[in-house]
Amino acid sequence: MTQLPGTAWLAAAGFQHNLYHELAIDPARADPTVMHYGDLVYREGTAPLAFWHRTRLENPFIAEFSSIKEAADILRGIQRNWALYPFAAFRRSALISEKLPKISIKPRDFPFHVPDSPMGLWTLLDNNHLFASAETSSPFPLGEIRFVEDHENPPSRAYLKMFEALAWVSHLARSLTGSAMLETPSESLFPGPGSRCVDAGACPGGWTWALRQLGAQVTAIDRSELDPCLMADPGVRFIKHDAFTLKPEDFGPQDWVCSDVICYPPRLYEWILKWLESGLCGNFICTIKMQGPADHETTRAFAAIPGSTVVHLTANKNELTWIRLKP
Repeated sequence: MTQLPGTAWLAAAGFQHNLYHELAIDPARADPTVMHYGDLVYREGTAPLAFWHRTRLENPFIAEFSSIKEAADILRGIQRNWALYPFAAFRRSALISEKLPKISIKPRDFPFHVPDSPMGLWTLLDNNHLFASAETSSPFPLGEIRFVEDHENPPSRAYLKMFEALAWVSHLARSLTGSAMLETPSESLFPGPGSRCVDAGACPGGWTWALRQLGAQVTAIDRSELDPCLMADPGVRFIKHDAFTLKPEDFGPQDWVCSDVICYPPRLYEWILKWLESGLCGNFICTIKMQGPADHETTRAFAAIPGSTVVHLTANKNELTWIRLKP
């Protein structure tokens, strides 16, 4: 087994160019310090700050093996959970995977409790060499999670982004506290009965609907009204307005501020700074929507806020999600 002196990333599907830009990689130029295995990118040296990935492989290694059993034994001897990223020797990969403990990738019910156990990632480079890392940045297999969809009640599919972000909240809450005592989402920092939440850019109401499923009271702001069912919900207060022209003092103390507003990232950042300076809210879930090329500078500014995590959700497209838990 050879430990590699670098880091690897599984790029967000369809947005490899954004990851290459973050890592200062030119895929058209030969570079002995960089290796490409499909969407999997390895780079030697200190890892740059990067966000356009499904998961990051913290300690990658290459192992040589002579049989399917030997490959499975190598991985199983390190830990239980390994997710396969198919790249080469597909049949051999499948046979090795069959000898490893099963990893469920079925759609999950929400709320979903994220297990504490580490999630590794592996792939075959050829019939006798595997590339892997036992430690990855995401608790989900290949950095992806999907939920059982409700095709009748939500006013839009945007609720899936909120579900996924809240699954991350469950995971991050344990990381920040260093505690394994948070056994269920209701015991974590989830919004719930009695929680006050702001939902900026709410129309037609996918995020508001998701928050109401948890029992939170929601102040929804948009220029257009929400779905009629939400407009009639006594737990929803609707404000027809440009959310960014409203000040935190207009809302008072909040448990969560959420935004799915379509805007240039610096405008969202300026509004969030006002909230942080006001001290009226400590927990945030916001979509950083790119209006064309990725705004790496503003993304890094969000990531630098204490308590912050920036991820590319399974449900994201040309956007990232900023999650901040009050330290």
